[in-house]
Amino acid sequence: MPFLTLLVLIFLMAMLYASVGHGGASGYLAAMSLVGGYALTAMSASALLLNLVVAGTAWMTFWRAGHGSWRLLWPFAASSVPAAVVGGWLPVSAQTYRWLLAGCLLVAAARLCLPSAQDGARAQAPALAVALPVGGALGLISGIVGVGGGIFLSPLMVLLRWADVKRTAAISAAFIVVNSLAGLAGRLLAGRLQVGPLFPLVVTAFAGGLVGARFGARYCSGLWLRRLLAVVLVIASGKLLVAHG
Repeated sequence: MPFLTLLVLIFLMAMLYASVGHGGASGYLAAMSLVGGYALTAMSASALLLNLVVAGTAWMTFWRAGHGSWRLLWPFAASSVPAAVVGGWLPVSAQTYRWLLAGCLLVAAARLCLPSAQDGARAQAPALAVALPVGGALGLISGIVGVGGGIFLSPLMVLLRWADVKRTAAISAAFIVVNSLAGLAGRLLAGRLQVGPLFPLVVTAFAGGLVGARFGARYCSGLWLRRLLAVVLVIASGKLLVAHG
């Protein structure tokens, strides 16, 4: 029963996150934290692998729909990839990891509660002097925690008007894929690449991601569903903080 619950949560997280161009690592980490039975090292690596499946699906779907931009993506990716490798390689205590993960879950919850609409103002890509350090900082945090960084990048892109909502989703998906690969590489170099039973989780995440990405690339996501799953992330974050505070 706990594993079935995990599969249901993984499907919902993948569907939701893919609809806004995310891989869902923060959601998978929350689900594994709530269900229990996973070591912290296995949680982060497993979440990154599921991230690749779902964000890769979202990347292809949004870019095929004409929302991608290599010019906007490359400065963030160029600085985030080496930083994510370092983050994945860095040894972090279990307590520090739990606090960082709890914080990331709260950021993800806040992001999910934000409406996906803009007031129509013209988007303007950031200068290299801004994009490069932002990409590096997000890559480092992402590599340490085991997320792709989309939960941090996409709110910045929308709020600072670096891109419209659809393009933000496309760029975030690609950003997540390269950072997830880099984070896994860092863990492999450090000898800490440990995962749990993946095949049923991968199949479930792929199915949810495919549904969510196709819906998100053509329509708008339901705000009520995002808020509902934001509550799940807050509960998981609270569980981490209370149990290990």
